[in-house]
Amino acid sequence: MSRDVQSEIKQVVESNAVVLFMKGNRDFPQCGFSARVVEILNSFEVPFGTVDVLSDPEVRQGIKVFSNWPTLPQLYVNAEFIGGCDIVTEMHLNGQLDSVLKAVEA
Repeated sequence: MSRDVQSEIKQVVESNAVVLFMKGNRDFPQCGFSARVVEILNSFEVPFGTVDVLSDPEVRQGIKVFSNWPTLPQLYVNAEFIGGCDIVTEMHLNGQLDSVLKAVEA
């Protein structure tokens, strides 16, 4: 039986209010970009899940197809693709990320 990676990713995105597809995990990021997004998310008091794409090459490639976005990490909030490290950092600096994450708590 072949694996439906897109359905698996969709399930993860829809079942977690905030989820970060990243290299490594929140306790041990495996790249600077992933570490930066984890640091930003940790500055908010909102729970978030992580998916280590290094442990599953099919998910690593599949998430890029799912979002139509070529790079990692990728942040999803309320099943909506927010962006990668640059976008999340910019949103954090200009206050937009605060509004997006407050919608999770509501």
